[in-house]
Parts: sequence; structure tokens; C-alpha cells
Amino acid sequence: MKLEKRDIAVRPRRLRRTDALRRLVRETCLNKDDLVAPVFISAGENKKHSISSMQGVYQWSIDRVQEEIDELLAVGIDKIILFGIPSVKDSTGSDSYSQNGIIQKSLQKLKQEYSDLFIITDVCFCEYTDHGHCGVIHDNDVSNDSTLSLLGKQALSHVEAGADMVAPSGMMDGMVGEIRLALDTGGFEHIPIMSYAVKYASAFYGPFRDAVESTPQFGDRKSYQMDPANIREALKEVELDILEGADIIMVKPALAYLDVISHVKDISNVPVACYNVSGEYSMLKAAAEKGWIDHDSAMMEMLLSMKRSGADIIISYFAKEAAALMKND
Repeated sequence: MKLEKRDIAVRPRRLRRTDALRRLVRETCLNKDDLVAPVFISAGENKKHSISSMQGVYQWSIDRVQEEIDELLAVGIDKIILFGIPSVKDSTGSDSYSQNGIIQKSLQKLKQEYSDLFIITDVCFCEYTDHGHCGVIHDNDVSNDSTLSLLGKQALSHVEAGADMVAPSGMMDGMVGEIRLALDTGGFEHIPIMSYAVKYASAFYGPFRDAVESTPQFGDRKSYQMDPANIREALKEVELDILEGADIIMVKPALAYLDVISHVKDISNVPVACYNVSGEYSMLKAAAEKGWIDHDSAMMEMLLSMKRSGADIIISYFAKEAAALMKND
């Protein structure tokens, strides 16, 4: 019998029938090289301090952080981003740019013991200041221009101690240009900058503030972090940071801002990163603990959505667990 064209059914399901077929036509693939693991280092000794709002995440002292690094390397995660919690905080976050600061000492140790570990450092002040804000305070507000020179000083001190990349996160206007100038002047023109170009004033940061003890002591960060309602402003921030010398730009948070990641990817000529933040991590952990959701399936679907939206790099507290589930390709 001769079939008419109208009699031939369109059947997309043909390509979903077996696992081999699904893998053959898969459009987006997540792999270990996409992932960066955050690591928190705290002053003190013999410390593995559980963060109550982030199940399975710890503050580590310098003398024990190798336990975390060894576990990450064992599953194929060789890229980390460091956050430091100093013993003493002050109004300008001076530990962040001290040669004997928590991050500087951590870098020196880790680079001696793990020559192939790629270390990014968060460049900001909120975890180092006694007021919990991301810069120098003037008239009860963060002073953008007074903060810039200290950001350059902090970034340079991190690189001198061994950082492979710096990631400014404070959302100060001009921060990338200031850091690029400081690094180039210091002889580190080869060090890349991954800018938190698009960082929203989000409700999803709560557990992170427990992790680095950085809850603002007054007000909030809405005067310098972005309004969650805006996307054109996000594209402007990206364009400005690229012009100032950013090598990679980031969107933070990730899950509630997949549309922003997609738009940024469309206009960007540099790699795009996203930060799968603490609140996104903890809400999945809590739901899984209640038995309301399958942890591993939801975790992988969440990370895949970020890659599908356009992220080339995903910073995630799930990095170790996700990598353990991936095949060694």
C-alpha cells in the first residue's frame, strides 16, 4: 500500500527508545571539567567545623584542608575557589590583603602540596570586615572608590601567594579594571580574572553567610548588588566588565536566573560561569532529607539545567557528589 505524506506520523519518540539512542542524540552534556568546588578555610587548628545550614559542607583549618582536597581530587575535581574566615575582622578587612592572611597562608600550603590543583580566590571583603559589608564604609554606606584600591591590593596579594585566578565578587563599579591594573603592574598579566559581573541581591545566600560569618551588621547589600527584577542591567554589567578586562564573567545565583545566563551567553565573547549558591544547595538537601525528592537525580538535573542555559563553568557545593556519579570519560 502506498502511503500518502499525511499518513506518516511524526514520531520524535523513536530517538528516545533506548539509552544508547538517547546518549547518541543528547544535546547537552555535563562533565567534571565544568565544575569548581568552593572550599572554606577558617583560622585555627585541627578544625573540621560543620556548617549547620549546609549539610556536608565544612569550614576547614589550614592544617586539615588537605582532607577535603584529597576527596575532591579522588573524584576528578581539580579546580577550587577559596573563601577565608580570619580570626580577627576589622573595618577594612585587612586580613584579606595581609601577607599573613588566612587565604595567603592557605595558598602557600596548597601550592606546595598540590602543584596541579587550580586555585581561584574570591576577592571581596564581606567575610573579613567586622560590619559584614563588601567594602569600606563611609556615611553608613559602602564607598565604591575607596574600596577599589583595596580590591587591587587584595587580588595582588592572592596572586603573589599562588592563586591561579582571582574572582572579584563585591559588585563595585570599576573593580575589574582596578584589579587588572594591579596585576599587570605587579607582573602578573598572565593571571585571568573571573568577574562576578552579575550578582543579584538574592534571598538564596543565607546559608553562605553562616559559612563565612558575613551577615551585614546593618542594612543590606541592595545598594550594590543587583535588583532581581532586572536583566538589561545585567547585560550592561557584563559588557562593562569585559571592556575592563574580565576573562570570564559570572552570573550569581544560577537556578533562579537561568534566563539571565542564557541572555549573557548570547552577547558574551568570553566564557560564562554561574554560581549554584548555598540556598539552592540547601533546599535540595532539605527536601531530599524529608524524602520529598530523589537527591541524586534532582542534583544532576539542576546542574544540567545550568549547562543547558549556557554556563561553561559551574561553581557548586554539589561538585564532589556530582563528579562521583559521572563516568570517567
